[in-house]
Amino acid sequence: MIDCHTHVFPPKIAPKLTAAIGRDLGLRPAGDGTAEDLIQHLDRAGLSHALCFTAALRPDQMIPANSWMLSLRRAHPRLIPLGTVHPDHPAWEAELDRLERNGIRGLKIHPDLTGIALDSSRWDSLWEAAQGRFSIMIHMGPVREAGTTLSRPRDLAMVLKRFPDLTVIAAHLGGLYLWEETLAHLAGRNVYMDTSCCPGVIPDSAFEAILKRHDPERILFGSDYPLFAPDTQQTALALLLNAVGLPAEKVFKNGERVARRLQIGGFPDLAPPPGH
Repeated sequence: MIDCHTHVFPPKIAPKLTAAIGRDLGLRPAGDGTAEDLIQHLDRAGLSHALCFTAALRPDQMIPANSWMLSLRRAHPRLIPLGTVHPDHPAWEAELDRLERNGIRGLKIHPDLTGIALDSSRWDSLWEAAQGRFSIMIHMGPVREAGTTLSRPRDLAMVLKRFPDLTVIAAHLGGLYLWEETLAHLAGRNVYMDTSCCPGVIPDSAFEAILKRHDPERILFGSDYPLFAPDTQQTALALLLNAVGLPAEKVFKNGERVARRLQIGGFPDLAPPPGH
């Protein structure tokens, strides 16, 4: 089984960064954000692999972030890293090529952290380039109830309509705290949704309504480590699924299909090309 939503940071900054994120959200993180700690959590939860993310908040962060993901892939075969791009970096297309050459076929996009709205035309060239090449994990919804966000379900629905060949995983069940909008605009569409941050937050009635309309094979388990522990999130999600009459094992197995598309062999070229 696969954890389809985790974050891992470079070891020098992981504990401090994780603690700072926890303080900002008013949470006590379950882990320290290092690869070694995540693997211990995977073992505890009986999980074989995890999808791991980074995000480039600014253009200058794109290449270092991806180089970190490439080194992580080489060092920890159980971790399946996704790269990232920033649409304002002049060489983002070449960076897609570098990721692809090195076997990374997934991207993490966080519109809120980049400050670029999901419906902005600044993303259009990326959507076009990613079709048929990369699976894209997109952060969806505000991090706090009643908060603002640049990642709304209705905006993702428009992106999917304009770029129908995109493979997208909409994090946080399509939009954290925006359950009615997820139901109206994303449920039933050709999009994956992960369950990160949902157990203990989403009302049972909203969860049931979304699952009645959305293909259960397109629901993915995600813990949002290091904020939450994979084993406790597994238990909480299983209770939610049982409450709506959906066998938990069906959802927990879905991530394997996604992971197989992302786990490509080989590490031929970890450095960016000259002048990149």
